Amino acid sequence: MTRIASGLERAFAEKGFASPSVGDLRDAAGVSLRTLYKYVPSREDMVYAALEHRHRRYLKLVFGDLPLDPEQALGEILDRVASWMETETTRGCLFHAAVASAPHDEKLFDLLKEHKTQVAGLAASATGLAGREIELSLLLEGLTQTWPLHGDRSVERAKLLGKLLMTTHSDIAAK
Repeated sequence: MTRIASGLERAFAEKGFASPSVGDLRDAAGVSLRTLYKYVPSREDMVYAALEHRHRRYLKLVFGDLPLDPEQALGEILDRVASWMETETTRGCLFHAAVASAPHDEKLFDLLKEHKTQVAGLAASATGLAGREIELSLLLEGLTQTWPLHGDRSVERAKLLGKLLMTTHSDIAAK
């Protein structure tokens, strides 16, 4: 299933959600059509499997083995998000693209919400910014949306905003 989900993720990331045919998806998964449908019985299930696989990979890459110092952890998270953008996707978030391709699919929206909630929670935990998950979401989402347009400059600005957030949080906590 991991190999199938990985291939599906790659196909959707490269071609979008509308254009790959079932044959394209089968080829990307590297299995027969029968095997593909055995594990993912519908196109919707293929999208869900791809996104769940991507979610696990993203969390591992961005949040695995972070520095213990909160400010260093935030800088590392932002660098890793930029690295993800550079190597994995140049057009923005695949979860948002999936929801945009099927805006009435509640399960897709729930996957998006769960992914973003976990990302913000892990970022808050790693940086000591508990209670600032919305601000961290804005920072991380802003980075993923501006990276295709501004590249490394968006990372520099995100780090500056992150420092401001950490300083503001420290000042409020001290009072």
